[in-house]
Amino acid sequence: MAVSPEEQARTMIANLKEKTGNSLEGWLEILKGREGDAHGRIVKTLKAEHGVTHGFANLIAHSLRAGVGVDGVASPAVDPVVAQYEGKASLRPIYDAIITFVSSLGDDVEIAPKKSYVSLRRGRQFALVQASTKSRVDLGLRLDGVEPQDRLEASGSFNSMVSHRIRLSALDAFDGQVREWLEAAYRDA
Repeated sequence: MAVSPEEQARTMIANLKEKTGNSLEGWLEILKGREGDAHGRIVKTLKAEHGVTHGFANLIAHSLRAGVGVDGVASPAVDPVVAQYEGKASLRPIYDAIITFVSSLGDDVEIAPKKSYVSLRRGRQFALVQASTKSRVDLGLRLDGVEPQDRLEASGSFNSMVSHRIRLSALDAFDGQVREWLEAAYRDA
């Protein structure tokens, strides 16, 4: 049974003190005043100065920047993902499936929400997820040297940070082939 990203975050928050020596509330207090820092800088600091593993550092940094409380729920006013899917609720399951899949690829995945899209990184950006219209999520992939084919189209003017785009209008469009392309982008990052 698939677990939503929100459920995964709540589980990680529940295990945070045991695994890192501090609760989410404690980490947020330590990082107080750094809310404006770049996500990657916060992750790097937590890993280098506090010995926090990447997955937990990513969670803490995202929580700090998104205004997430100890219950793991962000205020809709500050959570960019909530804002991106406002009026597009039917697309949110597509986003959730992508994030769940990417999170299963390794604990080195950084999920970095921006104002209009979510960047997926592993040292460098390898993909992005954007609710482009009310009926479509665009999955951008960085697949250097891969020729466009079928649904894997050239990114064109969509976003210069990726080489390809896949248009997803339904959850079942995020199928095995799309997962293979996404995993290849992850491996190459």
